[in-house]
Amino acid sequence: MKTLILLLSLSCLGTLAHAQAKGLAAGRPDPNKKIQNVEASCGECQLGLDGKSCELAVRIEGKAYYVDGFKIDDFGDAHGKTGFCNAVRKAEVQGDIVDGRFKATYFKLLPTEKKK
Repeated sequence: MKTLILLLSLSCLGTLAHAQAKGLAAGRPDPNKKIQNVEASCGECQLGLDGKSCELAVRIEGKAYYVDGFKIDDFGDAHGKTGFCNAVRKAEVQGDIVDGRFKATYFKLLPTEKKK
């Protein structure tokens, strides 16, 4: 019984640690590439892109692109209060636009600004 409790506890801690690690940043920035500041959100819910389900997208220079390389739930619950389906967030990204999609190699979600 003690072994079972220990295994369950370790499993829960592992899950929490994994969630924390993916919280705000994913990937590592390439020091040789420019970091872009963009708007990030759900392409369908917030950025006006056609789609069949909620999917991470960024707006670069006024144009929205779906993101490859990261998923909408990699940064928390997309349907939460400040989630991508309910809010447009600021992010730092690196990557390239290929065939109308943003191929991201680095994606850092910036903290939300507190309203005064």
